[in-house]
Amino acid sequence: MQHAEEKSLDISQGSYVPVGSAEYSAVVTFLYEEAALLDQLRLNEWGDRLATDLVYTAPLRHTRLGVDHAQSFVRSVQHFHDDYRSVMGRILRLSGKSAWAEDPPSRTRRLVTNVLVRETENPDELDVTSYVLMTRSRFSEHHVDIISFERRDVLRKQADGGFKLAKREAILDQSVLGTANLAVFL
Repeated sequence: MQHAEEKSLDISQGSYVPVGSAEYSAVVTFLYEEAALLDQLRLNEWGDRLATDLVYTAPLRHTRLGVDHAQSFVRSVQHFHDDYRSVMGRILRLSGKSAWAEDPPSRTRRLVTNVLVRETENPDELDVTSYVLMTRSRFSEHHVDIISFERRDVLRKQADGGFKLAKREAILDQSVLGTANLAVFL
């Protein structure tokens, strides 16, 4: 198995967009609106916010000793590795009658926090890191799944002042999933 070194967030490098600036606020608003669209199952509207060259992944995580922590991700084996076409296919399936794993649909709540925005070499793109705590309940059960993860996104600026999601890597905190499946978007 090929292990990839974890890229830790280096807060000493790069040019961060100041918290409270208009650009930072626009990014945070994009992330909050995205969470609301997903929680409200407005998947087609969420799909409109995706770049057509989207790469959307969730690498496998292994628990490692402290000295090997940098190798805790396996990017050659992933929970999912999607592109724009496969994500749009999932949206179509989840919006139809053939999504048996999500019928009835999960009730989710995504809490997005710790947002850091960094400029990139490409003036039309921003690197965005955020933490997400997602709760998921199904059927009439009392049990609630809790899924926590870090998102590493690339947002592409649009002419209208908005953004498109060009890349997302969801780094799950758990090495063993505490949920039956990942039929929901992270």
